[in-house]
Amino acid sequence: MPYLLGIDVGTTSTRALVITDGGDVVGSHATEYPLYTPRPNWAEQDPHDWWNATIASVRAALKSAGIGGEEIAGVGLSGQMHGSVFLDSDDEVIRPAILWCDQRTARQCEEITEAVGEDDIIAETLNPVLTGFTAPKIIWLRDEEPDAFSRVRRVLLPKDYVRLRLTGEYATEVSDASGTSLLNVPERRWSELILDRLELPIDWMPEVVESQEVSGSITADAAALTGLAEGTPVVGGGGDQAAGAVGNGIVRAGVVSVTTGTSGVVFAHLDRPRVDEKLRTHTFCHAVPGKWHVMGVMLSAGGSLRWLRDTLCAAELEIAGNMGADAYELMTAEAAQAPVGSEGLVFLPYLTGERTPYPNPNARGMFFGLSLRHGKPHMIRAILEGVAYGLKDSLDIIEAMGVEIAQVRASGGGARSALWRQIQTDVTGYPHSVINVDEGPAYGAALLAAVGAGIYDSVPGACEATIRTVDTPEVNARAHELYSRYHALYQDLYRQVEPSFDVAAQLVEDSQDMV
Repeated sequence: MPYLLGIDVGTTSTRALVITDGGDVVGSHATEYPLYTPRPNWAEQDPHDWWNATIASVRAALKSAGIGGEEIAGVGLSGQMHGSVFLDSDDEVIRPAILWCDQRTARQCEEITEAVGEDDIIAETLNPVLTGFTAPKIIWLRDEEPDAFSRVRRVLLPKDYVRLRLTGEYATEVSDASGTSLLNVPERRWSELILDRLELPIDWMPEVVESQEVSGSITADAAALTGLAEGTPVVGGGGDQAAGAVGNGIVRAGVVSVTTGTSGVVFAHLDRPRVDEKLRTHTFCHAVPGKWHVMGVMLSAGGSLRWLRDTLCAAELEIAGNMGADAYELMTAEAAQAPVGSEGLVFLPYLTGERTPYPNPNARGMFFGLSLRHGKPHMIRAILEGVAYGLKDSLDIIEAMGVEIAQVRASGGGARSALWRQIQTDVTGYPHSVINVDEGPAYGAALLAAVGAGIYDSVPGACEATIRTVDTPEVNARAHELYSRYHALYQDLYRQVEPSFDVAAQLVEDSQDMV
C-alpha cells in the first residue's frame, strides 16, 4: 500500500502527517518552535527551526505510522504564507524570517503602491499591498538593513525554504506565491511589471508550479536526516489556507470553509477571478489548477483565545496539565456558563492589527462593556463571540460578491469546540458542518501529493474519494436574532474607536525612545 506525507510549516509548529492512499490518517507528529517579537508589531522566526522541526516531525510521523520512508509515494508541503526568507549566494539565511503577522511595513506598502501604481497593482495581483505580504518585507530590508539586502540572492516563502532543504530546488506554487504582491494572479506567473518597477531581480524568485506538480525529489542528504527515501517526489503543495481548503474539500463552487486557527479565514472556491470592489478580501490562485479562491482573513482568531489562556488562565493550564487534558476545553466549558451575548461584553479581536474587513495594522483588541457583573466565563465567551463576529464580516462580503454559499465547513482548532461551532453557526446564520477528517493543511498537502504521485487523476477527485461531512448543527433562531444586534454593535465600536488606534500606535512608537 502506498502512503503519502503532508508537511505543514506552521506559525507555532511544523506538523508531519502520514495517510494511506484511501485518505486514512495513520501517523502524525508536530514539533514546536518559538516566535520572536523584538519590537512592537514585529514577528520573526528562525528558518533553521522550521527545518529542524521538519526532520523531527517526519521521523516521528513515520515511526507512529509504523512504516519506512521507502513506503512514502509522495510528499506535499504547506505552510504559513507571506513570510520572507532571505538567502545569500550560498543559500545561507541572512536574517530571521519576517512573518505574515508582522506589521512593520506600512510605509513600504505605500512606497510600492506609488512606485507601481495602484491600478497596475490591482490588475496584476488582484489585491492591495498589505503589511503582511512579502514584497513590502523585501523593500523594508532595502530601506532599513541595506547591508543585509546587498547579500540577498534568493527570496523564499517558509514552506519553500523547507522544500529547498528537502530537494535542493528553488520552487514555489501558485497559491502561496499569490500572497507575495509579486505574482500576476490572473496569469499565474511572476509579474515582470511589478518586479521591474521595484527594481527587484526576477532571478531572486523561485520557479512557480501548480500545486499538484512535482517540484523536485528528496536528496540523499535530506533522506539521511528525515528517514525518507532518496528520489521520493515532492509536489508544489499549497499555502496553508489553500492546502487546508483542499483538506476540507473546498474544491467546487458553493462549498465554503471557515477555519479558526491562529488566524481566522473564510475561504470560497472561484471558477474565475473575482475581486471585492472595496478590496477587503484576498483573491488568490487556488491549489486546484486553473481555479482561484477568495478569502477573508482576520489575524487573531484562535490567537485571541491563546492570548487569554496564556495571560489569565494559569489555573486552567495547571489543572489541564494535572489531568492530561486540554486547557481550551476547560476554558470553553467556563464560557458555556455565560449567556448569549456575554451580558453586554463585546471583544474586538484585533490583537495584531486586522485585514478583513479593516486592513489596518494599527487596530488593537478591546473589551467593551466590562462591569462588576462580568467574570472569566464572560471574557472567554466574549472572545469566542468576537471572533465569530469578525468571521461573519468576511462571509457577508463574500456573499455580496455574488459567490454561492450552499454549505459551510468548519475546520481548525476552533472547530473542535462544539460551543464555538454553535456560536459561529448562530452568529452567521450558516450551519457550520464538520467533516470526517480534521487534520488541517497537512492533510490537503498529502492529498496534493497523492495527485502528483498518480494515485488520483485530479485534486477534486482526491477530495471526493476521501472527504465527507459527518455533523451539522442547526441555527438557533433566537440566538441568531440577538447576535445580529450584537454584530451591529461590534461593527459600530470599530468605527467609533478607529481614529484612536492611530493615536495609540504613535504613542507606542514615541515611547520606544524612552526604553
